[in-house]
Amino acid sequence: MSDELKNIDPEENEDVVELVDEDGNSTLFEHLATLEYEGETYLALCDPEADEEDLEVFILKIEQDEDGNDIYTVPDDDVADKVFEQLVQMTEDLGEE
Repeated sequence: MSDELKNIDPEENEDVVELVDEDGNSTLFEHLATLEYEGETYLALCDPEADEEDLEVFILKIEQDEDGNDIYTVPDDDVADKVFEQLVQMTEDLGEE
């Protein structure tokens, strides 16, 4: 992680979220959108340092564990593709307004 990225504080930048994996490793992501697809909720995230040419979008499904805590899982490729298509359409619609 670059020094510049380390200086991004998720508490000060509402578009940046910090996710911690099951091993305790944390990663910062830029929140692009929260989307609904077939009754489920998904996050569209990207690397906060990525420029438009290198932008890679990550789709995560929001679920809850037995204690009611949010957990984020990777959906299957077909669902991720559909959610990504919805994100693209939403972005195009916003560009028209």
